[in-house]
Amino acid sequence: MRFTRVPLLANTLKHHTKLARWSSEIAKPREFKKVMVANRGEIAIRVFRALTELNKTSVAIYSEQDKNSMHRLKADEAYLVGKGLPPVAAYLTIDQIIDTALKQNIDAIHPGYGFLSERSDFAKACQSAGIVFIGPSPDVMARMGDKVAARQAAIEAGVQVVPGTPGPITTAAEAVEFAKQYGTPIILKAAYGGGGRGMRRVNKIEDVEESFRRAFSEAQSAFGDGSLFVEKFVERPRHIEVQLLGDNYGNIVHLFERDCSVQRRHQKVVEIAPAPALPSGVREKILADALRLARHVGYQNAGTVEFLVDQKGNYYFIEVNARLQVEHTVTEEITGVDLVQAQIRIAEGKSLDALKLQQEGIHTNGSAIQCRVTTEDPAKGFQPDSGRIEVFRSGEGMGIRLDSASAFAGSIISPHYDSLMVKVIASARNHPNAAAKMIRALKEFRIRGVKTNIPFLLNVLRQPSFLDASVDTYFIDEHPELFQFKPSQNRAQKLLSYLGEVQVNGPATPLATDLKPAHVTPPVPKIRAGSKPPMGLRQVLVKEGPEAFAKAVRKAPGCMITDTTFRDAHQSLLATRVRTYDLAKISPFISHSFPQLFSLENWGGATFDVSMRFLHECPWERLRTLRELIPNIPFQCLLRGANAVGYSNYPDNVIDKFCELSVKNGMDIFRVFDSLNYLPNLFVGMEAAGKAGGVVEAAISYTGDVSDRSRTQYNLQYYLDLAEQLVKAQTHILAIKDMAGVLKPEAAKILIGSLREKFPDIPIHIHTHDTAGAGVATMLECAKAGADVVDAAVDSMSGMTSQPSMGAIVACLQGTPHDTGLSLDEISKYSAYWESCRQLYAPFECATTMKSGNADVYKHEIPGGQYTNLQFQAFSLGLGPKFDEVKKMYREANLALGDIIKVTPSSKIVGDLAQFMVQNNLTRETLIDRAEDLSFPKSVVDFMQGNIGQPPYGFPEPLRTKVLRGKPKVDHRPGEKVPPKDMDAAKNDLEDRFGRPLRDEDVMSHAMFPTVFEDFERFRQQYGPVDKLPTRIFLTGLDIAEEVDVEIESGKTLAIQLLATGKLNSRGEREVFFDLNGQMRSIYVQDKEASKEIVTRPKALPGVRGSIGAPMPGDVLELKVKEGDKVTPKQPLFVLSAMKMEMVIDSPIAGTVKKIHAAQGTKCSAGDLVVEDEFRSRVEQAVCRHPFPQTSRFCLAFQALRPRWPARRPQFSEMLSQMDVPQLLSVNHKSSMQANGSPVINGDSRRSSMVDACGRFCSQPISGSPELLVGLCFDEKHESVNVSVDKASSLSQGGSPLDTYLKVVTVDENEADVGHQKSETTKGTSEPVFNYRCNIKLSHDAVENRTVRIEVWSVSGILRRKHLIGIVAVGLNSSSADAQEHWQQMIQSAGITVSKWHPVQPANS
Repeated sequence: MRFTRVPLLANTLKHHTKLARWSSEIAKPREFKKVMVANRGEIAIRVFRALTELNKTSVAIYSEQDKNSMHRLKADEAYLVGKGLPPVAAYLTIDQIIDTALKQNIDAIHPGYGFLSERSDFAKACQSAGIVFIGPSPDVMARMGDKVAARQAAIEAGVQVVPGTPGPITTAAEAVEFAKQYGTPIILKAAYGGGGRGMRRVNKIEDVEESFRRAFSEAQSAFGDGSLFVEKFVERPRHIEVQLLGDNYGNIVHLFERDCSVQRRHQKVVEIAPAPALPSGVREKILADALRLARHVGYQNAGTVEFLVDQKGNYYFIEVNARLQVEHTVTEEITGVDLVQAQIRIAEGKSLDALKLQQEGIHTNGSAIQCRVTTEDPAKGFQPDSGRIEVFRSGEGMGIRLDSASAFAGSIISPHYDSLMVKVIASARNHPNAAAKMIRALKEFRIRGVKTNIPFLLNVLRQPSFLDASVDTYFIDEHPELFQFKPSQNRAQKLLSYLGEVQVNGPATPLATDLKPAHVTPPVPKIRAGSKPPMGLRQVLVKEGPEAFAKAVRKAPGCMITDTTFRDAHQSLLATRVRTYDLAKISPFISHSFPQLFSLENWGGATFDVSMRFLHECPWERLRTLRELIPNIPFQCLLRGANAVGYSNYPDNVIDKFCELSVKNGMDIFRVFDSLNYLPNLFVGMEAAGKAGGVVEAAISYTGDVSDRSRTQYNLQYYLDLAEQLVKAQTHILAIKDMAGVLKPEAAKILIGSLREKFPDIPIHIHTHDTAGAGVATMLECAKAGADVVDAAVDSMSGMTSQPSMGAIVACLQGTPHDTGLSLDEISKYSAYWESCRQLYAPFECATTMKSGNADVYKHEIPGGQYTNLQFQAFSLGLGPKFDEVKKMYREANLALGDIIKVTPSSKIVGDLAQFMVQNNLTRETLIDRAEDLSFPKSVVDFMQGNIGQPPYGFPEPLRTKVLRGKPKVDHRPGEKVPPKDMDAAKNDLEDRFGRPLRDEDVMSHAMFPTVFEDFERFRQQYGPVDKLPTRIFLTGLDIAEEVDVEIESGKTLAIQLLATGKLNSRGEREVFFDLNGQMRSIYVQDKEASKEIVTRPKALPGVRGSIGAPMPGDVLELKVKEGDKVTPKQPLFVLSAMKMEMVIDSPIAGTVKKIHAAQGTKCSAGDLVVEDEFRSRVEQAVCRHPFPQTSRFCLAFQALRPRWPARRPQFSEMLSQMDVPQLLSVNHKSSMQANGSPVINGDSRRSSMVDACGRFCSQPISGSPELLVGLCFDEKHESVNVSVDKASSLSQGGSPLDTYLKVVTVDENEADVGHQKSETTKGTSEPVFNYRCNIKLSHDAVENRTVRIEVWSVSGILRRKHLIGIVAVGLNSSSADAQEHWQQMIQSAGITVSKWHPVQPANS
């Protein structure tokens, strides 16, 4: 078909014809008493307010989903409609609405906008029911609601229209035909609705069909009719609309125009009245045409005529909205006319003259802007958001009007309805001023709990072209910068979320002890306000560089001090948990009182990851904060050579970048060390620090005792040779790092004296720990021997595993050539602060278990910084009561590893191995003997591979070979072949993942600790700046009614009070109530303990080699297999992590991964089943090929001649160990001991379709003890019954009897009554150790009270029997010959020769 242009027609209709039409529709004037609003939300409330002002009763309708909606509560009366219907459908039920109106004696219905507001059938239904419809007549609505009819009316009225179809179309072919005739672009519009639904612009003819289908579907869904209207699309138009009011007497007035050009996907975003920068001539013509069209159709009540205005001033009619518009508010603001009241009065029959609304009396005053604040996320394509509004604070003040319904704290934003939350209207003398007021108001809004479009609206309002009023409908599309948002910090609400989480679920940072932080406020010594800190050594470094700095140190009189309180001291005493909050408070005092300090050690080492992992604060921010507060004292950090501040080998460019960023953020001195004194690793760190412009302090890690001339390892020459290499590598300062505190005073004199003699120009710096209590004496000897700098901690943070006392060293050197120049009085004030502050960290206090120093450090050599962490780790692994044993085993583990230097990370390796040995009852000898069968901690395997470097005296053999089991070895610097890291690509990836710009420092944190940083970033985004909270509040939260002031930035302080915690609701949440800055706020927190489902994790079956469990409590850090994977023996299955200890668990067998029971990140208890392998041993394959009847039981016996027993023992043990069938009983004598010294013997009695039970015994050759306990089960008729040993204690060396307990397993699942008595025989005879006579009542058997004799033998007793070596675990109990044949086939296919069958029934043998 072809579309013909309709020429513009003159208005030829006679005026008397129109008057006749109007006069026929005139209703008699009446006063409404009750008016219903057939709508919801803010427009319903807007109408209610007008009704209240007119002294009329307001009536609401609401859906089931809206029962808590504000519009229901604002009305005088409210009635449910649409029960059982979907949310939108409820407001479209014309019959129910009319029925409700009739029942409640409603005089008139206001439709609002949307829903039924443009449905002529609704207006007609009202009219038929004798209810006034507040709006145009049904006929006018039908004509104006039909875009084609409205277009035809405009043509008839002589109003220019855009070329388009003469009527609605329903097929894509018609749309394609129109596009071919008029060209593209075209626009598709819903014929029977608006609001942007069913509207599509099509730029290419080939896209018409698809766009038509989508628009048709959308219109069908929204309006019940998918018919579309097609128009030629006007390029770059402004969208101008005219507000009209008409009475029932033929009077029509306009209330000027609005500019609605700021649109997104044809949805209006910002509306302005009057239209700025619209030429007056164009305005007058548009207003005149709008009136002409309204008069032509006999329009009554409120309506809007919409036009498109192109760049040349040409304008085209597009449609009429026969209802009140969302943006009517701006017209009200500039004209002073209440449009809703006018609608109601006109509907009552009043004339415009009666309302004093003559055209000549309507004027504009100033300018108004409306912004629709919606619950949409502009950063995600305006994705609607729903949920509970946690916080709502609006913008108010002069020139601001708010129309809303759901905008209040606690409101639930429903996903079922439009996302409009509040309309904000700003009015002022002109457009720029109105925009300024709007910006101010939107900035005042605080909405938390749901996303809003406020950031987008602010960008629109600040756009210069918007302020210049030169916008068209392309405005949003052509300004992508409108979608660049500065994310809201939302700090207050996030902090409340954190405090609520702590209140409901307990500390977010795990507390190591039951002690709680004290209610103390540490006393901060005062400094004179406005005074600047004195000059310090840092000024020398900044001005003259590292070399001049080193010379200045060497020339300085006396002995200088490095204060370790800010790092190593609290690492050693308080598990590295001291927060920046407390460090910053005392920092100004340090800056003013101790400018003589050589340095302040405050960064690096374990503090880096712990700050993110447990304190939830950024280590880089800590460094910058302290640098700002202490500008005059050099900062010192700990750099682990090629490991930087991590525990892995990083690419060299990462180490370089780390040092560069460290200097940039305020670091000065890098104490570079390697845990094995491995020079290639040391050199990497030294070069990186030097290139970054830092002071290089190369540190030699100390162990052994140079004063003991009998020791051949780590003697004086060893240290002198190392020092020479470091000096050649151009270190600025030479350091001795005595991590364990084993440097004795005499050894210090020898070592430091020798170094000073050999290197007279190099500054020497000494670090030690005071674990043995000799630290002060050692430091004094160092000073006398020529050390330039010694490390110390302030008195209240010194001693034990920390550094020696600063006050003691200062006092002892006072008045000597080595005087430090520090004031004891100032040290006393400094100490008082930390003495009080330390009480805040009581949950991490090492003094809980360690009351004093201990000289046994000279034996176990545990580093001071590791001691408390190792202790807490032991407690977390259930080894707390055995910590003395762990310390002793630490020495054994160290010797097993070849007596290595013990500094992070090598100290961690020794600690992991020590706890592993204690957990598994291993000695150094048994560790080496059994190494091939043990799953070692990952750190041990890495060390043996050479992944942290080469130990000075080589790797221990044969332990290394046994541990590695063929794994590759590294014989070069571990990081040497690691490819460089693309930091830019990493940054882009992280920014995409976390949705915010990241600093280079953030990327570096991720490079060092990927998982830790990601967890920290997620925590920070969820809970905000928790580092601003006082320490006690951070750790354990607020007490009820307690108040706290939180300074989130300079000049911004939050006043927070905890009011109450609510009861558990049906969703497992508790509502926590706060007072924030004088306003009540509440948040819902999931109660994890009360709401969690009780999950019982399956346990690994003892002795089942395919049932692989967690050997210790911890987290599944990594899964290395997936279900269905084929695995080989000793193939890694998963990595378990507890605290910082990692263990790789290998598969003990070849098979297939049947099931993974614990996902990555799962917290496991010891023994929890993690991976289940299907074991395909020869025995199992045979059983599977020859299944038994369900009721069968079988008996198995092995025989060997006594002289051949020693030779056959290994094969016998291996054969038994491969019997993987459901009934399993393992005896691992001596190798798995209980606390009382008895062996752990485990049993299980699951049913199977093949067998009920079978016994399995594993032997370990233990000199002087029984290697194997064997149970032989006979009844008085020599018929075997199903009895297994469940638990036993060991034979003591004194020869006392073996105590055995019995467990009876029956064929069915009924319980058996068991009573037993025992008679002892003398050990050493050929008789059993014990004879048990048990009376067993089998409920499933006709035979009752059968007496069973249980003989428990030691290996030696069995060997005296000569004719039997083996087990009889269960007896075959079936008369089926097939079952017997199956059994024989299974045994033969398994390659087992059976020399004797025990009779099980008289008929079968």
